[in-house]
Amino acid sequence: MSEWILQANHLVKTYQQRSGKFGFSTTRVRALDDVSVRLQSGTTLAVVGESGSGKSTLARCLLQLHPLDEGEVLFAGQDLAKLDAASLRSVRKNLQMVFQDPFASLNPRMRVGELVGEGLLIHDMGSRTEQQRKVIAMLKRVGLGEADMQKYPHEFSGGQRQRIGIARALVLHPQVVVCDEPVSALDVSIQAQILLLLKELQQEMALSYIFISHDLRVVRHIADDIVVMHHGKVVEQGKVAEIYDQPQHDYTKQLLAAIPGKGAANGCA
Repeated sequence: MSEWILQANHLVKTYQQRSGKFGFSTTRVRALDDVSVRLQSGTTLAVVGESGSGKSTLARCLLQLHPLDEGEVLFAGQDLAKLDAASLRSVRKNLQMVFQDPFASLNPRMRVGELVGEGLLIHDMGSRTEQQRKVIAMLKRVGLGEADMQKYPHEFSGGQRQRIGIARALVLHPQVVVCDEPVSALDVSIQAQILLLLKELQQEMALSYIFISHDLRVVRHIADDIVVMHHGKVVEQGKVAEIYDQPQHDYTKQLLAAIPGKGAANGCA
């Protein structure tokens, strides 16, 4: 069996939420309630659930973009939650994220070459010439060209912008990539192209993915294992075929029942 490249144990994350008629009262909401997940090296773990289930909070807590209240996130034998800022920064190049909205996640004032190469600059990876060579190579690998380096994000379609986002994450050659709803803002035909690209890159670069999604239709075509979240808790987990064909929890059954034409061919085939 492959090694566990990332393990999250007993994660708890709470937020203050205003309540009452005028918002004067506050209540504590548990976005993550004793959540534990494990990612096997070279595989894709999908985390699924409806809006508000805690899956995006989990994604950000795994990368320490949000601090945890309790629990540990283990990567390469280190608990990320206990690292100081300098140590966490050195680890971060191995842990990257592809964001949901390709329109909002790219700085509109930066050229594509700068956007994709920013991480190389931050982590001081190679000379400027080497950095430019890596940026060009990665842009070409995701289906764009060298001339696109000089363009701005608004000059691209949604699918192309997501390719830029993928290039930005993968140019650092990370080991783990968290994909937070990476195709939900795209048309179905473009979704299929991006999913295929992610799968090809995973094989070529030996990547491990955590794939956040509300759509079990999409997940079936990219994931090896699934974690189902509901109200901040993990309610079911297992292999894709097991979850899809023999769901045990009522909430999982509801998610599967909501898939249009379940079992039939669809746009992500």
